[in-house]
Amino acid sequence: MKKPELKTALLALVLCTSALSLHAQNDGIPVTSMSRLRGLGGDSRQFDQQSKLQYDQMLNEAHKKDAVATDRNPQLIRLRAIAKRLIPFTTRWNPDAAKWDWQVNLLRSDTVNAFCMPGGRIAFYNGILTKLNLTDDEVAMVMGHEIAHALREHAREQAGKNTVTNVGARILGALGSAYFGVDPRLGDAAAGIAAKGAALTYSRGDESEADLVGMDLAARAGFDPRAGIALWQKMGAVSKGAPLPFLSTHPSGSRRIEDMNKNMHLVLPVYARAKGLDPNNLPPYHTIALPRS
Repeated sequence: MKKPELKTALLALVLCTSALSLHAQNDGIPVTSMSRLRGLGGDSRQFDQQSKLQYDQMLNEAHKKDAVATDRNPQLIRLRAIAKRLIPFTTRWNPDAAKWDWQVNLLRSDTVNAFCMPGGRIAFYNGILTKLNLTDDEVAMVMGHEIAHALREHAREQAGKNTVTNVGARILGALGSAYFGVDPRLGDAAAGIAAKGAALTYSRGDESEADLVGMDLAARAGFDPRAGIALWQKMGAVSKGAPLPFLSTHPSGSRRIEDMNKNMHLVLPVYARAKGLDPNNLPPYHTIALPRS
């Protein structure tokens, strides 16, 4: 091949690669601007520092009660492996996530709950893994949803809304309580860590956004977004009219599943690309049945 032809071929390859890269960034769930109300919820650096203090305090209290899984715990290893796959795609939704001190911990408790505090501080209760018999894809959907709340700064936005409407106290003084809802019927030590906390109820818009952003993160990391449907079906089956801590701050129901299904066509091609599959010929998603009661 002559040099001019080689240059032309290389240029075409570069342009093609750039186009594919741009497509990979622009497909999936569209990225929208975050609410301006976040600015009324306090300085982001102070908010992050308060979050860190609350998270560290929670871990210290849990360690005293031997309620924190060790680094060798198989479930914790599993959680951290899933987080490692999700985190590289978080900057699409919040560029600051590249500077976050990401942490993943597992609390020994039957509580069905999980959360991600500002700054990427993640915690799961063992109960959400065992009581729902979650697959890795379903864990990714839970984690992606919780990470989404942190990425989109929903807590700071909620604080801003409270300031505007004069409803409730500012969130800065009780950030830990905002996240640590627990089931009072569970008397174990880890659940008791947060017993005095009041759960923060996000708006329907925040919850919907977290569902979709979580689906997008999971799909890009190679987790099947259809797992989200199975997850919320399991949540509904386990709750049986008695709200779980996770559901107390994350309203469930047919509307939620309907919203996810409406946007599934946007994330399935992203998932297929991540897995090297034909988006028009994906195998069905298979969950694991709930444990027998």
